[in-house]
Amino acid sequence: MYIVHSTFAVPDDKAEEVISIYHSRSGLVDEADGFQRFLLLQNEKKPGEITVHMEWDTKEHFMTWVQSEDYKRIHELEKKYPDKDLASIIPSIDKYKVVAY
Repeated sequence: MYIVHSTFAVPDDKAEEVISIYHSRSGLVDEADGFQRFLLLQNEKKPGEITVHMEWDTKEHFMTWVQSEDYKRIHELEKKYPDKDLASIIPSIDKYKVVAY
């Protein structure tokens, strides 16, 4: 299993707005080969810290997704988000290979 975390910080007063965006996400990734699960995590002590958690069968499945047209289309939409503060956020990406269950 391969896990990817994309963590970003938004102003605390915008956290609920960002969460609502993810509630209505396209779901395109759900159809990607090797995709297992998506979770949106909110830090309990820092409400503006949001992490996208994705689980994949393998690193290769994730890399195929990142190179796909669906991935590019989703991330182009993010750049066009009307709230410029949110559109300009650059996440921190962490990748993990699961080595034990």
